[in-house]
Amino acid sequence: MSNGVKQEGCANRREFLKHIASGIGGLALASRVGNASVAAAQPAGGAPDWTAQIGLELWTVRDILAKDFEGTLAKVAQIGYKEIEPATGYNNMSPKAFRAMLDRLGLRAPSTHSGITEGPDAAVEKQLEGFRIMGTQYTSLGAPRPPRSGVRRTPTPARRARMRTRMERARTVDDVKREAALYNRYGKLAQKFGIKILRHNHTMEFQPCQGTTTTPYDILLSETDPEVVAMQMDIGWATVAGQNPIELFHKHPGRFVLWHVKDVACLKCLPPVTDEFARLRAAHLVPVGEGDIHYDDIFKYAGLAGMKHFCVEQDSAAAWGDSVAAARVSFQHLRAMLTHQAA
Repeated sequence: MSNGVKQEGCANRREFLKHIASGIGGLALASRVGNASVAAAQPAGGAPDWTAQIGLELWTVRDILAKDFEGTLAKVAQIGYKEIEPATGYNNMSPKAFRAMLDRLGLRAPSTHSGITEGPDAAVEKQLEGFRIMGTQYTSLGAPRPPRSGVRRTPTPARRARMRTRMERARTVDDVKREAALYNRYGKLAQKFGIKILRHNHTMEFQPCQGTTTTPYDILLSETDPEVVAMQMDIGWATVAGQNPIELFHKHPGRFVLWHVKDVACLKCLPPVTDEFARLRAAHLVPVGEGDIHYDDIFKYAGLAGMKHFCVEQDSAAAWGDSVAAARVSFQHLRAMLTHQAA
């Protein structure tokens, strides 16, 4: 995750968010130049009432979550969010205690980015049982981390350069196929608990593999088993990568069960798509409805995509001066748009 936010004009944005937070400001989304004319792709019964399950990826409010975990979730619930996606752990709470807190606040956590880690089956199954208790249906998969020494080291310039080189380097087809096989293996383990493994994207998944025109995302879509692996499309990052989410929905119907709803301003200002890492770093993330991504069009294709849950994410929300206020702006804009579509 990357904030990728420009600092100029922060003071003006803080004032704007303060007005929104106190109830001043319109909820209607302004129409934007360049909206594509699309036909709705919904079942005959019409669009579901998505306003009843608007979710928030908690990475958005991580700055205050670390100071007051339950108090922050209470604020999120007061805004009107019904679902959350953890990303920074569970406040050292047991699965039962965490679920009880969610129930008190009227929240659900259908997916998590603080997910299972690779390891022996018994250890993974213990993690999965905890997620089952919490009501989690989709979990990320991470590599095990070495225990911390208690001393946080500041990366040297040379180490930072090596880390960046690893992120920028194009992957091999075989490497991505191995990753897909790993997701399938842990997905079958999770299936016993009624849980699927989720695969979230940034921009680098759309950088062609070494010596080919095939992208890692192409391979992940073809090699993972939809019965045990769910694709979580980060629509913001996919768009930054130069992709058209609606075209992907048509090409792979039913595969995109989860969405990250992220908005980006000034897409035309980004570097060329030949450098996906540079595009990610340069992306100017803003509250939903304040950027260039046409979610009014995209949500018309939720049925085609197979979407079941979605959550707002603004990695840079704290840089706006108030991450909760930024989350409120996104919620209000998104609710207004979805209400209009359902009418």
